[in-house]
Amino acid sequence: MKKIVILVSGRGSNMIAIAQACRRQGWPAQIVAVIASRPDTQALRDASELGLNTRVLDATGSTDRAQYDARLADLIDGFEPSLVVLAGYMRILGDAFVDRFAGRLVNIHPSLLPAFPGLRSHQQALRAGVKIHGATVHLVGRELDCGPIIIQAAVPVLAGDDEQSLAARVLRAEHRIYPLAIRWLVEERLEFDEQTVRLRAQPGESQWLACFDTFEDDAAALSADHAELRSASAPRLTGALR
Repeated sequence: MKKIVILVSGRGSNMIAIAQACRRQGWPAQIVAVIASRPDTQALRDASELGLNTRVLDATGSTDRAQYDARLADLIDGFEPSLVVLAGYMRILGDAFVDRFAGRLVNIHPSLLPAFPGLRSHQQALRAGVKIHGATVHLVGRELDCGPIIIQAAVPVLAGDDEQSLAARVLRAEHRIYPLAIRWLVEERLEFDEQTVRLRAQPGESQWLACFDTFEDDAAALSADHAELRSASAPRLTGALR
């Protein structure tokens, strides 16, 4: 039975998606703790409602990152986790922390990395005029928003999009791919070769997801080009998520 610790700072919607998938799909895993960097997070309230064990290591006013990281690492190690999952965790982690959990520290970033790392990725995408945006699940490396990529999801950038509408579309894709990536890790179905991650795939699975056919609210805004993409024979992960 794999043990999972989830780190949160805000609303924690990806934490909920992972916890619900773990229970619904019967993963051979248990979320042993949800640890928040702030005591007033929605994620803590939701985790408690889900019956999950919660902890707070308040980072408010913390000026010594190395000291805070060391305390956090010790707290995490007390749960003996196989995986440490960042779900909206808004602190930059130092090299010593990353090295301590190397190979089992996982993050999701709202862009198709390596494009648009860092903050305000949706704003970056809109300013760049890209037509495809998305999300990336990856193992955490020392550099910001880098590390071997496990899975990516692509979503369209529609005419009239602002940061909020684009962020909402990407978030729905995140809720699909993050639980899937964690399940693959739990089931030990991923092979790692330096920066490359390969999935021992089952029928219908892929390490990329085209989310052109999943958002009913956006359907009316899709162009003819998007409609062609929607009907194309791109790999889909829907079956794997059931």
